[in-house]
Amino acid sequence: MTETTTKTRARPAAVILTPSAEQRIADLMRQAPEGAIGVKLSTPRRGCSGLAYSVDYVTEEAKFDEKIETPGGTFYIDGASVLYLVGSTMDWVEDDFTAGFVFNNPNAKGSCGCGESFTV
Repeated sequence: MTETTTKTRARPAAVILTPSAEQRIADLMRQAPEGAIGVKLSTPRRGCSGLAYSVDYVTEEAKFDEKIETPGGTFYIDGASVLYLVGSTMDWVEDDFTAGFVFNNPNAKGSCGCGESFTV
């Protein structure tokens, strides 16, 4: 009898989080409303280019969401959004005038003038 072994290779996360983004997730989780289990990234249809980035608290895990454990809390990626985000980097940028998550998305073919939305 021959025994067959199956090797599974861990696949890389769809989105790479910078240390600054991980720290912001930790900050958000420290002030999260009761019942929040993590922070979730999705790409709802919105804006003049079609898709936008949305980061919200999540209270339950959805079956097809991608789950990334960070030192400060769990980060989820909406299962329907993963294809638009594969290979992206998510950063948190803060200066004197603005603060927010910034995405470097190799799948984005264009974005609107204000940077609110993107197209793939």
